[in-house]
Amino acid sequence: MTKPPPIKPCLPPRSVTSAPHWKAPAGSTDCHFHINGPYDRYPLSPGRSYSPPEATVPDYQAMARTIGIDRMVIVQPSTFGTDNSCTLDAVELLGRANSRAVVVIDDSVDERTLAQMHERGARGVRFNAVSGNGTPLAQLETLAAKVAPLRWHIQFYTHGDQIADLAPMIRKLPVTVVLDHMAGVQSDRGVNSPEFQAAVGLMQSGQAYVKISGYRSSVKGYPYDDVTPMARGYIEAAPDRCVWGTDWPHPSLFGETHMPDDGQLFDMLGAWAPSDELRRKILVENPARLYGFAP
Repeated sequence: MTKPPPIKPCLPPRSVTSAPHWKAPAGSTDCHFHINGPYDRYPLSPGRSYSPPEATVPDYQAMARTIGIDRMVIVQPSTFGTDNSCTLDAVELLGRANSRAVVVIDDSVDERTLAQMHERGARGVRFNAVSGNGTPLAQLETLAAKVAPLRWHIQFYTHGDQIADLAPMIRKLPVTVVLDHMAGVQSDRGVNSPEFQAAVGLMQSGQAYVKISGYRSSVKGYPYDDVTPMARGYIEAAPDRCVWGTDWPHPSLFGETHMPDDGQLFDMLGAWAPSDELRRKILVENPARLYGFAP
């Protein structure tokens, strides 16, 4: 019998975040980060593909204060499977008024459980086709129908070519969708690729938002400037359908990989969206509309 691949330990986030060179507008939102632990209370799933160090709410808050984040969206990581306890408890610690959650569930979920999650700040369901240990895409249509009455969205973490393949089905869903990490498009594929064009088409139809946090789309690595044409392309094509996230604590980075500095990532956003109007759209107005924050 073939042994499963070993569970790899990944790098911790930086202990110090550099201060960005521009001031975030009031109400700025980090639309994508994870909370891991403490593990004596929230044990990791045995089905995970990597083992992240603890990254707790106080750790996150220290980083968020440095870059000027007021509102937060916690995304359930693959390392907890469908046990959303850590993610939903983190909403309580951060405060329901200014934080939301994206959870991982399967098609066995009932209306009562969904209503309870909604009350605790859940506003979306994540499908993770990259890290594994998540809900299979075969359950997409069933879950979309279940969460549509709550006006939740479906969030996809996929490889870019999967978005091109999924686009016809996505257009038929009764919910908004969110495409993680530049819609999974890699920088060497670029703005003329079918997957980039598919993502833009979904954005322009009003069906999709794209998270333009883009270091995972870089094939060259730090300082990640090879993702700039795609980031600017998404913003130019549909500025009302772009949101941004740190992806803190930057999971599944191993070995000698460069650990991103969130202050520098925030400066990248400032270069991609140089006007106050664009920055406010991406950081404040679009997230408020998507996640139901007060104006």
